[in-house]
Amino acid sequence: MSIPMWTKSARKAFLFSLVGSRTRGNDLLCGLLPVPRRPIIDMSYSAHFIDFKGSSIASSMKKVIVNKLSPNFREAASVQTVPVPTPADADLLVRNRFVGINASDINYSAGRYDPTVQPPFDAGFEGIGEVVGLGLSASSRCTVGDTVAYFSSGAFAEYTVVPAKESVPVPSAKPEFLTLLVSGATAYIALKRLGDLAKGETVLVTAAAGGTGQFAVQFAKQAGCHVIGTCSSNEKAGFLRSIGCDRPINYKAEDLAKTLKTEYPQGIDVVYESVGGSTFELAINCLAKKGRLIVIGFISGYQSASGIPQFRGSTLPVKLLQKSASIRGFFLPHFISDYREALTRMMQMFAMGKLTCEVDYGDLAQEGRFVGLESVFRAVDYMYAGKNLGKVVVEVAPPCNSNSKL
Repeated sequence: MSIPMWTKSARKAFLFSLVGSRTRGNDLLCGLLPVPRRPIIDMSYSAHFIDFKGSSIASSMKKVIVNKLSPNFREAASVQTVPVPTPADADLLVRNRFVGINASDINYSAGRYDPTVQPPFDAGFEGIGEVVGLGLSASSRCTVGDTVAYFSSGAFAEYTVVPAKESVPVPSAKPEFLTLLVSGATAYIALKRLGDLAKGETVLVTAAAGGTGQFAVQFAKQAGCHVIGTCSSNEKAGFLRSIGCDRPINYKAEDLAKTLKTEYPQGIDVVYESVGGSTFELAINCLAKKGRLIVIGFISGYQSASGIPQFRGSTLPVKLLQKSASIRGFFLPHFISDYREALTRMMQMFAMGKLTCEVDYGDLAQEGRFVGLESVFRAVDYMYAGKNLGKVVVEVAPPCNSNSKL
């Protein structure tokens, strides 16, 4: 899936607005204003805040840094060795176990989020791992050994400093939790707030076997809808059936337009769309009367210079008018009031075995499983080649041998 393009100020507003009363262990995702780093560390307290012995924190680490603005991730970024950072007063130092790959990683490397940010800058949005160090204020919320997931810039690193208020306490370092932070939340909130789903309606999910598509399929099915999902292989079609999709369509084996027209002559009530371009145009043509098309991304254009796929929209007003249909854009920061409830509910569903969070480790990739930061580049290529089934993740480091909760 894709993370919507947002400016630096929009992201801060989103995270800051999530701040609420926090009690350790049950707060989810909160934000924070920048906290200046402490110029002096009182090492007499270091045993309380940095687990040097138990976690064997190295003095240096690897991380991915964007050196040049480009949608070609291999051209834009490189792995560099840098000192391990020290957490500031309200920060956590997280040893990353897994990091998530997103379609918008290349939007970020192309500088499309905030034109004022120039290289070099860190890359990566999502991570999960063990807290191995923290500042004094952060110690009121977390402790060394806790496992947290987070959605914060700079995730493509062996260690990441994360504001404690932006961390999500999780029971273990399962990468399935990464799938919920953005991919799951996007599907949950978009369908709930913009889909206006009613039992018996027909829902089309494009890129249905991907990071966010898998959730859209499940949530639409739980709402009592008939679900159609597009995918690119028979294996993915099988997966879609396993999570409740009524009609998987492998568009490489079937004519998507013809299939939809023949099997659904009355049209589609709701479309959850993330591909853009010709797929977006087809979705508009297939809308039923009073149909709703939710745009959550347009991955087909991200690798282009503009980042936007071509669209022939001269007749769009007429098509919408003739069907009393609508197109609704979804931008996660605009729905911050729904985020906490969405994340809480999804975690409950996952814990009860009522939600599948499919993760793709790259086991079927040409060079094998995505292990180590150097694999981030292969993982991005793998996703853009359309080979992934579920959320793509990279295993940054093996489990720790300490007595941590990781």
